[in-house]
Amino acid sequence: MRPVRQPSPQPVHSAHHAASYYAATANRQLVLPTLEGREEADVCIIGGGFSGLNSAIELAKRGLSVVLLEARQIGWGASGRNGGQLIRGVGHGLEQFNDVLGSDGVRRLQQLGLEAVELVRQRVAEFAIDCDLTWGYCDLANTPADLAGFVEDYEHLHSLGYRHNLRLLQAHEMHEVVGSPRYCGGLIDMGSGHLHPLNLALGEAAAAASLGVRLFEQSPVTRIESGSEVRVHCASGEVRARQLIIACNAYLNDLEPYLGGKVLPAGSYVIATEPLPEALARELIPQNMALCDQRVALDYYRLSADRRLLFGGACHYSGRDPANLSDYMRPKMLKVFPQLADVAIDYHWGGMIGIGANRLPQIGCHPQQRNLFYAQAYAGHGLNATHLAGKLLAQAIAGEDDSDFQLFNRVPHITFPGGKLLRSPLLALGMSWYRLREYLRR
Repeated sequence: MRPVRQPSPQPVHSAHHAASYYAATANRQLVLPTLEGREEADVCIIGGGFSGLNSAIELAKRGLSVVLLEARQIGWGASGRNGGQLIRGVGHGLEQFNDVLGSDGVRRLQQLGLEAVELVRQRVAEFAIDCDLTWGYCDLANTPADLAGFVEDYEHLHSLGYRHNLRLLQAHEMHEVVGSPRYCGGLIDMGSGHLHPLNLALGEAAAAASLGVRLFEQSPVTRIESGSEVRVHCASGEVRARQLIIACNAYLNDLEPYLGGKVLPAGSYVIATEPLPEALARELIPQNMALCDQRVALDYYRLSADRRLLFGGACHYSGRDPANLSDYMRPKMLKVFPQLADVAIDYHWGGMIGIGANRLPQIGCHPQQRNLFYAQAYAGHGLNATHLAGKLLAQAIAGEDDSDFQLFNRVPHITFPGGKLLRSPLLALGMSWYRLREYLRR
């Protein structure tokens, strides 16, 4: 077995990016100041990930002045360290919201899940962002029941007017998309794909700055004063604004208790191999697609632009990360691709994603503070949903048609029981039950 090359992981509260493949291959360096003194704006945004950046871009396009505060570096959280899979859809099991939104409202959410991917496509094109955007994705069926679900998805997407090519695959056709015998079918979607998420975030930050957005890094917010004018305090400065957007997701902590209780931070992990020979890369993923299976503890993977396999998954709800991410993730990779037994792991990293109880992104307005807006809890599928959130928040704040925003705002989101100390163990117990039920059904 080849040795594992393991860069020293960054501490969880480090001011710098995780020691990931993405950080090592970032194609630009931003030089952004720390907030000093007082700034005034129409809107203050807390959080320099995709939600905050795209809210800033959309607001600036509408002529509003914007200040964005990032506690560490742009894209430091899930936005800059995720699996890079750009997949259609928002939420899980949207039919559960029929009683709240009606069938027309649910159908509109489904359409917005398709439009969200197009927003990313448009953003990359408009600002010529170099982020290795590649089209092609395949859902992988672990069981015949999964494949039957893909048939329903295929038919439903056509009923929504989905304009991209879809193709159902049977077991004997799976070699066309993946060099593993684990799957009994698949659904190809050429309207979804993959990209380099940190380079996208850095490109969007540069785009926001070009539109006049004032961006500050290393500026953690210590306190928020509510009122008709919001005052957002940092260690060495403050921002005064008419409106506030909180876009901290899994890293909100105790800054805003009402929102913090509705999102659960969960750990997710990725490893990246050394660059693979072209023939081996083609054997693993012949069409260079992003791929994802259907298990509760799902696997997702793709090739990077320099032919590394990026393999992720193993979401942890316990609040405790594995002692060694490479040792933890490598066996999972080898179950799918045993042909990588002699391939070195060059990078491993993890981070927190935000999960809500009903798995629908939480996009809305605070019920007691009408000038406080938020976006969070993307449940690991936020690359497109964050871009949608930015547009919807900007429409609502700018006084435009906010009917799509109100669809999300009308959905109630429960506060996780048990408070900060018990909510992670309780959810971990619940997810163990789902994994057991999945195993028994096989």
